[in-house]
Amino acid sequence: MATETLKRTPLYDRHVAAGAKLVPFAGWELPVQYAGIKEEHLAVRRHAGIFDVSHMGEIETTGPDAQAFLQRILSNDVSKIAERGAQYSVLCTQDGGVLDDLFTYKLGENHYLTVTNAANHEKDLAWFTKQAQPYDVTLHDALHDYAMLAVQGPEARGIVAKLTDGELPKRFRTVRRTVAGVEDVLVCGTGYTGEDGVELLIKRDSEAIWDALLDAGVTPVGLGARDTLRLEVCYHLYGNDLMETRGPIEAGLGWCVKEDTGFIGADAIRVARDRGPSELLVPFVTETGIARQGNAIHGGGEVTSGTLSPSLGVGIGMGYVPIDKAEPQTRLEIDVRGRSRTAEVREKPLYKKEN
Repeated sequence: MATETLKRTPLYDRHVAAGAKLVPFAGWELPVQYAGIKEEHLAVRRHAGIFDVSHMGEIETTGPDAQAFLQRILSNDVSKIAERGAQYSVLCTQDGGVLDDLFTYKLGENHYLTVTNAANHEKDLAWFTKQAQPYDVTLHDALHDYAMLAVQGPEARGIVAKLTDGELPKRFRTVRRTVAGVEDVLVCGTGYTGEDGVELLIKRDSEAIWDALLDAGVTPVGLGARDTLRLEVCYHLYGNDLMETRGPIEAGLGWCVKEDTGFIGADAIRVARDRGPSELLVPFVTETGIARQGNAIHGGGEVTSGTLSPSLGVGIGMGYVPIDKAEPQTRLEIDVRGRSRTAEVREKPLYKKEN
Protein backbone atom coordinates (compact mmCIF):
# COMPACT_ATOMS: atom_id res chain seq x y z
CA MET A 1 0.00 0.00 0.00
CA ALA A 2 1.38 3.41 -0.98
CA THR A 3 1.87 5.79 1.91
CA GLU A 4 0.33 9.24 1.73
CA THR A 5 2.73 12.09 1.06
CA LEU A 6 2.14 14.62 3.80
CA LYS A 7 1.99 18.31 2.92
CA ARG A 8 4.36 20.67 4.73
CA THR A 9 3.91 24.33 5.57
CA PRO A 10 6.52 26.92 4.51
CA LEU A 11 7.79 26.84 8.11
CA TYR A 12 8.57 23.12 8.25
CA ASP A 13 12.33 23.68 8.52
CA ARG A 14 11.76 26.17 11.35
CA HIS A 15 9.80 23.54 13.29
CA VAL A 16 12.56 20.99 12.85
CA ALA A 17 15.14 23.53 14.00
CA ALA A 18 13.02 24.34 17.06
CA GLY A 19 12.96 20.66 18.08
CA ALA A 20 9.30 20.06 17.30
CA LYS A 21 7.72 16.64 17.48
CA LEU A 22 6.02 16.35 14.09
CA VAL A 23 2.88 14.26 13.51
CA PRO A 24 0.43 13.66 10.64
CA PHE A 25 -2.71 15.81 10.89
CA ALA A 26 -5.37 16.21 8.17
CA GLY A 27 -2.84 15.31 5.47
CA TRP A 28 -0.13 17.62 6.82
CA GLU A 29 3.06 17.04 8.81
CA LEU A 30 2.67 19.44 11.72
CA PRO A 31 4.25 20.15 15.13
CA VAL A 32 2.25 18.67 18.01
CA GLN A 33 4.64 20.11 20.58
CA TYR A 34 8.06 21.69 21.09
CA ALA A 35 9.12 22.00 24.75
CA GLY A 36 5.91 20.33 26.02
CA ILE A 37 2.16 20.84 25.92
CA LYS A 38 1.80 22.21 29.46
CA GLU A 39 4.69 24.65 29.11
CA GLU A 40 3.42 25.90 25.75
CA HIS A 41 -0.18 26.16 27.00
CA LEU A 42 0.81 28.24 30.02
CA ALA A 43 3.05 30.46 27.87
CA VAL A 44 -0.06 31.45 25.88
CA ARG A 45 -2.13 32.03 29.03
CA ARG A 46 0.60 34.10 30.72
CA HIS A 47 2.69 35.66 27.95
CA ALA A 48 2.48 34.95 24.21
CA GLY A 49 2.67 31.98 21.89
CA ILE A 50 2.87 31.51 18.12
CA PHE A 51 1.11 28.76 16.18
CA ASP A 52 1.78 27.78 12.57
CA VAL A 53 -1.77 27.21 11.28
CA SER A 54 -0.87 27.31 7.60
CA HIS A 55 -2.71 24.01 7.15
CA MET A 56 -6.00 25.88 7.46
CA GLY A 57 -7.66 26.33 4.07
CA GLU A 58 -8.84 29.53 2.41
CA ILE A 59 -11.49 30.12 -0.25
CA GLU A 60 -11.63 33.52 -1.93
CA THR A 61 -15.01 34.71 -3.23
CA THR A 62 -15.26 37.71 -5.57
CA GLY A 63 -17.83 39.09 -7.99
CA PRO A 64 -21.10 41.04 -8.06
CA ASP A 65 -23.03 38.27 -6.29
CA ALA A 66 -20.39 37.51 -3.64
CA GLN A 67 -22.48 38.65 -0.69
CA ALA A 68 -25.69 37.03 -1.97
CA PHE A 69 -23.89 33.75 -2.59
CA LEU A 70 -22.26 33.64 0.85
CA GLN A 71 -25.57 34.61 2.43
CA ARG A 72 -27.06 31.53 0.80
CA ILE A 73 -24.48 29.07 2.13
CA LEU A 74 -23.31 30.53 5.45
CA SER A 75 -25.50 30.40 8.57
CA ASN A 76 -24.76 33.89 9.88
CA ASP A 77 -25.95 37.19 8.39
CA VAL A 78 -23.20 38.00 5.90
CA SER A 79 -24.70 41.45 5.26
CA LYS A 80 -23.67 42.40 8.81
CA ILE A 81 -19.94 41.88 8.22
CA ALA A 82 -18.32 45.29 8.46
CA GLU A 83 -15.83 46.43 5.83
CA ARG A 84 -12.57 44.69 6.77
CA GLY A 85 -14.56 42.74 9.36
CA ALA A 86 -14.73 39.07 10.36
CA GLN A 87 -17.62 36.74 11.14
CA TYR A 88 -18.01 33.19 12.48
CA SER A 89 -20.59 30.88 10.92
CA VAL A 90 -21.33 27.26 10.10
CA LEU A 91 -21.79 25.62 6.72
CA CYS A 92 -24.84 23.35 6.72
CA THR A 93 -26.43 20.59 4.68
CA GLN A 94 -30.04 20.88 3.54
CA ASP A 95 -31.15 18.83 6.57
CA GLY A 96 -29.29 21.11 9.00
CA GLY A 97 -26.18 19.04 9.69
CA VAL A 98 -22.88 20.91 10.09
CA LEU A 99 -20.36 20.54 7.26
CA ASP A 100 -17.80 22.87 8.86
CA ASP A 101 -17.39 25.95 11.03
CA LEU A 102 -15.72 28.89 9.34
CA PHE A 103 -14.42 32.42 9.65
CA THR A 104 -15.18 34.80 6.79
CA TYR A 105 -13.29 38.08 6.31
CA LYS A 106 -14.64 40.92 4.18
CA LEU A 107 -11.59 42.27 2.37
CA GLY A 108 -13.48 44.78 0.23
CA GLU A 109 -16.71 45.28 -1.67
CA ASN A 110 -17.63 41.93 -3.28
CA HIS A 111 -14.40 40.40 -1.95
CA TYR A 112 -14.38 37.82 0.84
CA LEU A 113 -11.93 35.27 2.23
CA THR A 114 -13.31 32.25 4.10
CA VAL A 115 -11.01 30.14 6.29
CA THR A 116 -11.82 26.42 6.41
CA ASN A 117 -10.71 23.60 8.67
CA ALA A 118 -7.84 21.64 7.14
CA ALA A 119 -9.59 18.26 7.13
CA ASN A 120 -12.67 19.77 5.45
CA HIS A 121 -11.07 22.07 2.88
CA GLU A 122 -11.60 19.93 -0.21
CA LYS A 123 -15.16 19.07 0.86
CA ASP A 124 -15.93 22.72 1.57
CA LEU A 125 -14.45 23.86 -1.75
CA ALA A 126 -16.57 21.31 -3.62
CA TRP A 127 -19.67 22.51 -1.74
CA PHE A 128 -18.90 26.16 -2.49
CA THR A 129 -18.35 25.30 -6.16
CA LYS A 130 -21.59 23.34 -6.47
CA GLN A 131 -23.72 26.00 -4.76
CA ALA A 132 -22.11 28.88 -6.68
CA GLN A 133 -23.46 27.83 -10.08
CA PRO A 134 -26.46 30.23 -10.14
CA TYR A 135 -24.38 33.20 -8.93
CA ASP A 136 -22.08 35.65 -10.67
CA VAL A 137 -19.06 34.90 -8.52
CA THR A 138 -15.51 33.69 -8.95
CA LEU A 139 -14.13 31.19 -6.43
CA HIS A 140 -10.41 30.76 -5.90
CA ASP A 141 -8.78 28.01 -3.86
CA ALA A 142 -6.34 30.10 -1.83
CA LEU A 143 -4.95 27.22 0.27
CA HIS A 144 -1.43 27.64 -1.07
CA ASP A 145 -1.54 31.44 -1.32
CA TYR A 146 -1.03 32.04 2.38
CA ALA A 147 0.98 30.95 5.34
CA MET A 148 -1.03 31.59 8.52
CA LEU A 149 0.36 32.37 11.96
CA ALA A 150 -1.66 32.86 15.15
CA VAL A 151 0.01 34.99 17.83
CA GLN A 152 -1.98 34.65 21.05
CA GLY A 153 -1.68 35.64 24.69
CA PRO A 154 -1.88 38.70 26.96
CA GLU A 155 1.41 40.07 25.58
CA ALA A 156 0.79 39.06 21.94
CA ARG A 157 -0.58 42.33 20.62
CA GLY A 158 2.12 44.40 22.24
CA ILE A 159 4.87 42.27 20.74
CA VAL A 160 3.35 42.22 17.24
CA ALA A 161 2.69 45.98 17.40
CA LYS A 162 6.42 46.67 17.84
CA LEU A 163 7.12 44.79 14.58
CA THR A 164 4.32 46.43 12.61
CA ASP A 165 4.07 49.71 10.70
CA GLY A 166 0.69 50.77 12.05
CA GLU A 167 -2.14 50.17 14.47
CA LEU A 168 -3.37 46.59 14.90
CA PRO A 169 -7.02 45.75 14.20
CA LYS A 170 -9.59 45.45 16.95
CA ARG A 171 -11.33 42.14 17.62
CA PHE A 172 -13.17 40.85 14.55
CA ARG A 173 -11.53 43.41 12.28
CA THR A 174 -8.72 43.13 9.73
CA VAL A 175 -6.06 45.46 8.32
CA ARG A 176 -3.13 45.11 5.92
CA ARG A 177 0.23 45.91 7.43
CA THR A 178 3.96 45.46 6.98
CA VAL A 179 5.12 43.05 9.71
CA ALA A 180 8.83 42.48 10.43
CA GLY A 181 9.60 44.05 7.06
CA VAL A 182 7.19 41.79 5.16
CA GLU A 183 4.62 43.79 3.18
CA ASP A 184 0.91 43.15 2.59
CA VAL A 185 0.24 40.93 5.63
CA LEU A 186 -3.45 40.54 6.45
CA VAL A 187 -3.64 41.06 10.22
CA CYS A 188 -6.86 39.71 11.75
CA GLY A 189 -8.20 40.26 15.26
CA THR A 190 -9.22 36.63 15.69
CA GLY A 191 -7.97 33.51 17.47
CA TYR A 192 -8.81 30.10 18.94
CA THR A 193 -7.39 30.23 22.47
CA GLY A 194 -9.59 32.50 24.57
CA GLU A 195 -6.73 34.99 24.74
CA ASP A 196 -6.29 38.26 22.90
CA GLY A 197 -4.01 38.34 19.89
CA VAL A 198 -3.96 38.33 16.11
CA GLU A 199 -3.81 35.95 13.19
CA LEU A 200 -1.50 36.78 10.30
CA LEU A 201 -2.17 35.69 6.72
CA ILE A 202 1.12 36.00 4.87
CA LYS A 203 1.73 35.64 1.13
CA ARG A 204 5.54 35.51 1.26
CA ASP A 205 8.50 35.43 3.64
CA SER A 206 6.59 33.94 6.56
CA GLU A 207 9.94 32.70 7.88
CA ALA A 208 11.05 36.29 8.52
CA ILE A 209 7.97 36.98 10.62
CA TRP A 210 8.34 33.69 12.52
CA ASP A 211 11.99 34.47 13.27
CA ALA A 212 11.23 38.02 14.40
CA LEU A 213 8.49 36.87 16.77
CA LEU A 214 10.68 34.15 18.31
CA ASP A 215 13.48 36.69 18.70
CA ALA A 216 10.98 38.90 20.53
CA GLY A 217 10.33 36.15 23.07
CA VAL A 218 7.16 34.53 21.69
CA THR A 219 6.96 30.80 22.47
CA PRO A 220 6.36 28.33 19.60
CA VAL A 221 3.23 26.27 20.31
CA GLY A 222 2.03 23.03 18.72
CA LEU A 223 -1.27 21.32 18.05
CA GLY A 224 -1.36 19.73 21.49
CA ALA A 225 -1.62 23.01 23.39
CA ARG A 226 -3.88 24.47 20.69
CA ASP A 227 -6.37 21.75 21.64
CA THR A 228 -6.09 22.20 25.42
CA LEU A 229 -6.39 25.98 25.09
CA ARG A 230 -9.54 25.86 22.93
CA LEU A 231 -11.17 23.23 25.14
CA GLU A 232 -10.67 25.27 28.32
CA VAL A 233 -12.77 28.04 26.74
CA CYS A 234 -15.23 25.58 25.10
CA TYR A 235 -14.45 26.37 21.47
CA HIS A 236 -15.68 23.66 19.12
CA LEU A 237 -13.41 21.34 17.14
CA TYR A 238 -14.90 19.96 13.93
CA GLY A 239 -14.88 16.17 13.89
CA ASN A 240 -15.17 16.11 17.67
CA ASP A 241 -17.88 18.52 18.77
CA LEU A 242 -19.33 19.35 15.35
CA MET A 243 -20.35 16.93 12.60
CA GLU A 244 -22.80 16.36 9.76
CA THR A 245 -25.03 14.18 11.94
CA ARG A 246 -25.72 16.98 14.43
CA GLY A 247 -27.00 20.51 14.02
CA PRO A 248 -25.87 23.86 15.38
CA ILE A 249 -28.72 24.26 17.89
CA GLU A 250 -27.75 21.19 19.94
CA ALA A 251 -24.11 22.26 19.61
CA GLY A 252 -24.91 25.57 21.30
CA LEU A 253 -24.23 27.62 18.17
CA GLY A 254 -27.70 29.07 17.70
CA TRP A 255 -26.20 32.55 18.12
CA CYS A 256 -24.43 32.32 14.73
CA VAL A 257 -27.45 30.90 12.90
CA LYS A 258 -29.85 33.44 11.32
CA GLU A 259 -32.67 31.40 9.75
CA ASP A 260 -34.35 34.48 8.25
CA THR A 261 -31.51 34.88 5.74
CA GLY A 262 -32.68 31.68 4.01
CA PHE A 263 -29.33 29.89 4.00
CA ILE A 264 -29.14 26.23 3.01
CA GLY A 265 -30.40 24.23 6.00
CA ALA A 266 -32.30 27.15 7.56
CA ASP A 267 -35.73 25.47 7.39
CA ALA A 268 -34.51 22.31 9.14
CA ILE A 269 -32.69 24.35 11.78
CA ARG A 270 -35.75 26.52 12.40
CA VAL A 271 -37.74 23.36 13.14
CA ALA A 272 -34.99 22.13 15.47
CA ARG A 273 -34.86 25.45 17.31
CA ASP A 274 -38.67 25.62 17.70
CA ARG A 275 -38.91 22.02 18.85
CA GLY A 276 -35.93 22.24 21.14
CA PRO A 277 -33.03 19.76 21.04
CA SER A 278 -33.23 16.38 22.73
CA GLU A 279 -29.50 16.62 23.54
CA LEU A 280 -27.12 19.51 24.20
CA LEU A 281 -23.36 19.89 24.05
CA VAL A 282 -22.16 20.74 27.55
CA PRO A 283 -18.79 21.33 29.21
CA PHE A 284 -17.84 19.25 32.24
CA VAL A 285 -15.10 18.68 34.80
CA THR A 286 -14.13 15.18 35.92
CA GLU A 287 -13.43 14.47 39.60
CA THR A 288 -10.84 11.81 38.78
CA GLY A 289 -9.26 10.65 35.54
CA ILE A 290 -9.70 12.07 32.06
CA ALA A 291 -12.60 11.34 29.73
CA ARG A 292 -11.85 11.04 26.04
CA GLN A 293 -13.73 11.37 22.76
CA GLY A 294 -16.16 8.49 22.32
CA ASN A 295 -16.53 7.62 26.00
CA ALA A 296 -20.16 6.82 26.76
CA ILE A 297 -22.11 8.89 29.29
CA HIS A 298 -24.44 6.75 31.43
CA GLY A 299 -28.08 7.50 30.69
CA GLY A 300 -27.34 8.69 27.15
CA GLY A 301 -24.89 10.84 25.26
CA GLU A 302 -21.14 10.68 24.75
CA VAL A 303 -17.94 12.63 25.24
CA THR A 304 -16.77 14.58 22.19
CA SER A 305 -13.58 16.17 23.59
CA GLY A 306 -11.57 15.55 26.74
CA THR A 307 -8.17 16.40 28.17
CA LEU A 308 -6.26 17.45 31.28
CA SER A 309 -6.54 21.21 31.72
CA PRO A 310 -3.06 22.71 32.28
CA SER A 311 -4.61 25.89 33.70
CA LEU A 312 -7.08 24.22 36.07
CA GLY A 313 -5.20 21.02 36.88
CA VAL A 314 -8.28 18.81 36.40
CA GLY A 315 -9.84 16.71 33.67
CA ILE A 316 -12.18 18.70 31.42
CA GLY A 317 -14.29 17.96 28.40
CA MET A 318 -17.40 18.48 26.36
CA GLY A 319 -20.09 16.02 25.39
CA TYR A 320 -23.64 15.63 24.20
CA VAL A 321 -26.07 14.76 26.99
CA PRO A 322 -29.87 14.40 27.21
CA ILE A 323 -31.56 17.74 27.86
CA ASP A 324 -32.44 16.76 31.43
CA LYS A 325 -28.72 16.37 32.21
CA ALA A 326 -27.60 19.65 30.64
CA GLU A 327 -28.00 22.03 33.58
CA PRO A 328 -24.79 23.21 35.32
CA GLN A 329 -23.97 21.25 38.50
CA THR A 330 -25.66 18.11 37.10
CA ARG A 331 -23.65 14.99 37.94
CA LEU A 332 -22.63 12.67 35.12
CA GLU A 333 -21.19 9.16 35.13
CA ILE A 334 -18.81 8.51 32.23
CA ASP A 335 -17.53 5.09 31.14
CA VAL A 336 -13.76 5.55 30.75
CA ARG A 337 -12.28 2.26 29.49
CA GLY A 338 -14.66 0.21 31.62
CA ARG A 339 -14.37 2.35 34.75
CA SER A 340 -17.07 4.77 35.83
CA ARG A 341 -15.81 8.33 36.33
CA THR A 342 -17.88 11.06 37.95
CA ALA A 343 -18.13 14.43 36.26
CA GLU A 344 -20.07 17.63 36.80
CA VAL A 345 -21.63 19.84 34.12
CA ARG A 346 -20.28 23.39 34.27
CA GLU A 347 -21.00 26.74 32.63
CA LYS A 348 -18.98 28.01 29.69
CA PRO A 349 -16.14 28.82 29.62
CA LEU A 350 -14.43 26.32 31.92
CA TYR A 351 -11.40 28.61 32.23
CA LYS A 352 -12.01 32.26 33.07
CA LYS A 353 -9.24 34.84 33.15
CA GLU A 354 -8.65 36.51 36.49
CA ASN A 355 -9.52 40.19 36.45
